[in-house]
Amino acid sequence: MRGLLYFLLFLLIVVGILYVLTGWSYSDGERAGTVSKFSRRGFVFKTYEGVLNVGGFSGETGSLTPQYFDFSVRDDAVAIKITDAVKTGQRVTLHYEEKILKMPWNGETKYYITDVEVVGPAVNQYGTNPAYPGGQNQPQGYQQQQPAPQIQPGQAPPVREPVMADSTL
Repeated sequence: MRGLLYFLLFLLIVVGILYVLTGWSYSDGERAGTVSKFSRRGFVFKTYEGVLNVGGFSGETGSLTPQYFDFSVRDDAVAIKITDAVKTGQRVTLHYEEKILKMPWNGETKYYITDVEVVGPAVNQYGTNPAYPGGQNQPQGYQQQQPAPQIQPGQAPPVREPVMADSTL
């Protein structure tokens, strides 16, 4: 009986320590940038994982050096906000908590996003901007694909003219 009591006490202490290490927030803060990758992944435990491109300037070389911040998300509402920001390319501020210990069912990183703030106006969504990335005009001779006209029953389909290729293979 005494051995069972010691075992239960030991088990309670181990569970308490794990709870403190995984549930207690070691630090919290904010990071700002654009989310460059966001996905739901995992073999057994599916978690939301992402990468924030913080950007940066190197004082040694005098050039721009990318800095990345890996994070995990547990809340579905926060994940939806981040997904919307990825689709529009908006700059965001991520509020995070850093845990002492990471467990596989919580995520792959020690940084857990608790809230998201969108910074600045929305940029055109991917695929909706008729111009090339960077606001460049389309090259001359480039024709956008027009939607197919509706054909009435008994009417012959229109003849399509060939389009010039802009490169050769």
